[in-house]
Amino acid sequence: MSTTRPNIGDAELGSNEDVSDAGSDQLRELLAPICIDAGYELVEVELVQSQNGAVLRVFIDYPEGAEKTISFDECTSLSREVSAVLDVEDPIASAYELEVSSPGLDRPLRSAAHFRRFLGSEAKVLLQDGLDGRRKFKGTLVSVSDDDTTVTIDVDDTHFALPLADLTSARLIPDWSALMKGQGKRA
Repeated sequence: MSTTRPNIGDAELGSNEDVSDAGSDQLRELLAPICIDAGYELVEVELVQSQNGAVLRVFIDYPEGAEKTISFDECTSLSREVSAVLDVEDPIASAYELEVSSPGLDRPLRSAAHFRRFLGSEAKVLLQDGLDGRRKFKGTLVSVSDDDTTVTIDVDDTHFALPLADLTSARLIPDWSALMKGQGKRA
């Protein structure tokens, strides 16, 4: 669901950039209780500059263990709730379009719980500073440390313990052949 919001300030969003970590954390803190009260998990928040202006994307899902998928009507309903709170709190200082959706098959992974939920799945991970001179990793999620600080990924039979504090982005890679056969893990 998508709604256009009026200009609510003077700040400009950088071209083709995500909102800063601090701004993203602030938006998560503001929006997570709304999602939880409605029975959803807030998966990710992205504020990006597109060709037509800024877009605030809010990705929601049911909590782990739920066998349902997010519907269009649920996105529409939550979009209205989120929009009302954003109107009052006014956390974004420029015009933007609000989008509320499910995370999709290539869902973002942000927290240790997200990685743990999808152990055994294929993922792409990008680190800020990197590990052993490498920033990009594509492989199978193997484990999450007991203290939730690292995720281990198997890349061509080599295990890398990636620090979650260095995480820039991570997404599942859909297993299209399993999904076509009805055997894929629900995202």
